[in-house]
Amino acid sequence: MRFLHTMVRIRDIEQSLDFYCNKLGLVETRRFDSEAGRYTLIFLAAPGNLDQARATRCPEVELTYNWPDENGKVEDYSGGRSFGHLAYKVDNIYDTCQRLMDQGVTINRPPRDGHMAFVRSPDGISIELLQEGDALPKQEPWASMENTGSW
Repeated sequence: MRFLHTMVRIRDIEQSLDFYCNKLGLVETRRFDSEAGRYTLIFLAAPGNLDQARATRCPEVELTYNWPDENGKVEDYSGGRSFGHLAYKVDNIYDTCQRLMDQGVTINRPPRDGHMAFVRSPDGISIELLQEGDALPKQEPWASMENTGSW
C-alpha cells in the first residue's frame, strides 16, 4: 500500500490556486477536466515532493472543482474542520508565516512554540505548518500572538 493523494473540494479554481500555489508554494502537476462528470481535478505537490509526485503521482493534494449546475449554482461545502487538516513541513516556520501574512493569509494558530502553525484555505481547509527539525527559539511577535478564528 502507498499514499496517493488527499482530495479537497473547492468553490473557486483561481482563488484556490492563488492560495495553494502562489501563497503556500505548492506546484500544479496535472489537471483533468471531465465534461461527462462536470468536474475539474487539479493535482498539486509540495516542491520537496515534486520529482516523486511526477514519477509516481504521489504524494499530492487533489483539488476537485464541481462545475456549476444548469442554474449557475456552485455547491456550498461546509465542514472543512471536520475533514481534519493537511500538513506540510517548512524550512522556517516564522518566515513562512510572515510571507503568508504579507499576502493576506490569516495565521489562525501562530507559531508561538517555534514549531507549529495553522492557516485555512479559501474553502476552509485547515493547513498545518510544521517546522523542519527542532523547533525554532520562541520569538516575537509570534510568541505572544493570539489565535484568530478556528483552526
